[in-house]
Amino acid sequence: MLPSFAHTRFIMVAPSHPGNVGAAARAIKTMGFNELVLVSPKDPDIKNNPEAIALSSGATDVLHNAHLVSTLDEALAPVTLSFALTARSRDMGPPALDIRQSAQLSARHLASAPENRVAVVLGTERTGLENDEISRCHRICHIPANPAYSSLNVSQALQLAAWELRYALMESNSTATPASDIPPEAAYAPSEKVEALVKHWEQALVAIDFLNPAHPKKLMPRMRYLFTRIHMSQEEVDMMRGVCTNIIKHASKK
Repeated sequence: MLPSFAHTRFIMVAPSHPGNVGAAARAIKTMGFNELVLVSPKDPDIKNNPEAIALSSGATDVLHNAHLVSTLDEALAPVTLSFALTARSRDMGPPALDIRQSAQLSARHLASAPENRVAVVLGTERTGLENDEISRCHRICHIPANPAYSSLNVSQALQLAAWELRYALMESNSTATPASDIPPEAAYAPSEKVEALVKHWEQALVAIDFLNPAHPKKLMPRMRYLFTRIHMSQEEVDMMRGVCTNIIKHASKK
């Protein structure tokens, strides 16, 4: 398996149908991937559900090795570029790309540094992803389906995403520039570091009375959108954490 395939994960948020989880495992394996993450599934033992095993159709290794976590933040912790796969338009949120553009961006991102990690995030079968979940991703991703009927089964959507990623990664590998010829880039901050900054920034805004925690409105979701949209490097996150520390320190003196 190429390193770029091993550094790509597919995240299903709150899956409720075992068959879809099994079908997702099969979709991932047929395209050469192996990392499936399940966030708070309805059935905690969903990996051993007979329907999930039957629909995995030989991809039981991917199914049984799937990571179970309780929050999306845990699933995204090591990820440096994430895509929220959704069919619905949003009033605010990260920049939107179609699935092919997302796959091509993923290929470039994975080729730029060996520590980079990519994730595709899919929501529940009934309602998809919530705005708060989307705010934790760097990009919105959509499949350009029939606008009169664009709803896809979650495992079907995952299959299309996995295919586009495979195609882009294989193409990128066949035309790859030698590592010695690629200029060094700033290391992207993993999602867990950006989320820690968001919490620290919130504390700083409260300290200077810019944010009223009793009536926060939409300020912090908008701040999170800002931080994820600009795709911060680790150095930038560290710099902003230093700003937060000094804001809180000076506010406490007053």
